[in-house]
Amino acid sequence: MSPLSPPANSPPLGLPPSNQTVDVKVIDSTARIRVPMTAFVKDQIPGHEFLECPSYTFLVEHISGQKVLFDLGVRKDINGFPPVVLNVIKNNIGMTVENDIATILENEGTIKVKDINAIIWSHWHMDHSGDPSTFPSTTSLVVGPGFKENMLPGYPINPMGRILESDYQGRELCEIDFESRKLQIGRFRAFDYFGDGSFYLLDSPGHTVGHMCALARTTPSTFIFMGGDACHHCGSLRPTEYIPLPNEISPSPFSIPRYAPNSTCPGTLLEEIHPHRSRVTPFYTGLAPAPDRNVEEAEKSLNKMADFDASEDVFVAIAHDSSLLDIIDFFPKKVNDWKEKGWKEASRWRFLEDFHKAVPSSTL
Repeated sequence: MSPLSPPANSPPLGLPPSNQTVDVKVIDSTARIRVPMTAFVKDQIPGHEFLECPSYTFLVEHISGQKVLFDLGVRKDINGFPPVVLNVIKNNIGMTVENDIATILENEGTIKVKDINAIIWSHWHMDHSGDPSTFPSTTSLVVGPGFKENMLPGYPINPMGRILESDYQGRELCEIDFESRKLQIGRFRAFDYFGDGSFYLLDSPGHTVGHMCALARTTPSTFIFMGGDACHHCGSLRPTEYIPLPNEISPSPFSIPRYAPNSTCPGTLLEEIHPHRSRVTPFYTGLAPAPDRNVEEAEKSLNKMADFDASEDVFVAIAHDSSLLDIIDFFPKKVNDWKEKGWKEASRWRFLEDFHKAVPSSTL
């Protein structure tokens, strides 16, 4: 069978055909995070000083009955992080969380923590790793390449450890080997998690060691791309030559009241606040250096993700995209019908609201 044909005006992705799908549910982890934009991008847009965002978790349910979680958000007991992580939170990050993912699942009632076969970490950072110890030992922990070599042992065996021994103690710790399968989707090395084309893990290094994205088939021809921290703000992802700034956006992301249905924003105004006065270059074009970050590799992974964002059959959801909060349906509802509901179009330019301080007041 030949790969599915890409939509017009987008890069070829080489998506293997399959009739097997997974149900995907997006969980708002209840975490709310405030971090300076300078932690992520080289040149912040004036007035956009902070990333204020949620942290999403994805529940993936396979026809076999297997259930996996892609990321865990923030642990409820924030003081339970290792000391080196607590120091970062204290000095750089504002963070609150109401419930951990295990509690959210149990409170909803239809899924128990014992039903979760695996937790997949996009990466080990505090706003994605959660608290695996709230899940039984039958739940395995799945991590990306290089994790074991670089991250073990955890705290307290290693006083400078950035994860906890209790995150993986007593449970199977599986490190994905992308090299063994020789599978590629788009420009990513890929791993067919269930072996039937319904759910793939994607090797997306750079943000930190072992970073992975995921691609879930929601219908035979549509997908949700779980971007983790391949980028933190959609201004690093759009516009591109495949998704240029339109001549007009309606409703306007700068309207008062918010998103008034009849409001419009001319594309020329967006060009004026764009650092490069461009309609085909992302607003943020450079990632900031950081201790765990390989900027060159991270930018390559971001560019690979942009190929998927260009496809009308792929809905890209990065972990901290606050513009999705009032667009998509959250757990316990499924998001498989995202295309039918028009979420990609509705959310595509919502991130521009974060640049409202850069817009001359006379134009609002």
